Amino acid sequence: MKYYIIAGEASGDLYGSRLIDEIKLIDKEANIRFWGGDKMIQSGGFNVKHIKELAFMGFYEVLKNILTIWKNIEFCKKDINEFWPDRIVYIDYPGFNLVISKWAKKNGFKNYYYISPQIWAWKESRIKTIKNSIDKLYVIFPFEKEYYKHKHKMESTYYGHPLIEQVDNFKPSNKFYTNNNISKERDIIALLPGSRTQEIKSMLPIFLTLKKHFSKYEFIIAGVKNVDKSLYKIAQEMSVGVVYNQTYDLLTNSKAAIVTSGTASLECALFKVPQIVCYKTSFISYFIGKTFVKIDFISLVNIILKQKVVQELIQNQLTEKELINEFNEIINGQKRVEMLIHYSKIYSMLSIDKTSNNIAYSIIKSS
Repeated sequence: MKYYIIAGEASGDLYGSRLIDEIKLIDKEANIRFWGGDKMIQSGGFNVKHIKELAFMGFYEVLKNILTIWKNIEFCKKDINEFWPDRIVYIDYPGFNLVISKWAKKNGFKNYYYISPQIWAWKESRIKTIKNSIDKLYVIFPFEKEYYKHKHKMESTYYGHPLIEQVDNFKPSNKFYTNNNISKERDIIALLPGSRTQEIKSMLPIFLTLKKHFSKYEFIIAGVKNVDKSLYKIAQEMSVGVVYNQTYDLLTNSKAAIVTSGTASLECALFKVPQIVCYKTSFISYFIGKTFVKIDFISLVNIILKQKVVQELIQNQLTEKELINEFNEIINGQKRVEMLIHYSKIYSMLSIDKTSNNIAYSIIKSS
């Protein structure tokens, strides 16, 4: 069969790569065309557009790039028409994917949504499009299944969170320190400023302020290759190391982490790394988000556990002083101990065997 997969961000690229691997194991004749990143490219298929051309963060940034986004939407429709897939699989990225899914449904394509849009957090009005255009919806949190069923009378499928199998299958490198010229004499603090240009520009300078106050630690940045390397120039000027596409090895060897909100927060929890979650965007984007977002937390750890386990420093709260105070807590305080205890609950809540395999099988075999 022919499969068209659309992922627009780093996390989607990760999940998409696992899905492609499983589809190819089940369907030996699979013809896969996709929008994705380096991980999906490694899994095989034809890459139409790379995620580095697609990821825009925040309302203002989206508005500023609206012409590019519109061109991408029109190009995507044309490309789907020419390829004419048996299955279209959407991975998160709802602003783009829901537009395509609505068009695709009207044109007779089969739509499968993997990593459900987080309408429980904001833009609940999207439920109408989801109900009308998606043939099968896959959720990755147990509470999402209940949310869709009880609030919107819509069935969804839950096979666990794919990040669990990614972490379970990870094999740490025994040459991480030597390959990256890192000394073992000091504890490592991981800095995860995000995977998109706007995030890194906004978050990294603030994260790096910790170095001048805590010289006893080795600060290392989890860099990504799908952005301009000049974004990390400020780190090099401060003699802070950057390791590219080695986030799991970095977390395996870290005492604590400073994280931009997103999937990285959950990854830190699964690797049992105490963390501070941070988020800062343009004033316009923040104001609009504050007006419409309906959740109490931004960290996936806090959202899943329904309580404040991880400290969140958002917008004006994200100052050098506050970062220092919270850093001391997760390094030496009781908060560190409590956080690690809570982390153990998350794994049991999200773990189901063969998540990606079950989803791939469901997509292939569904009528």
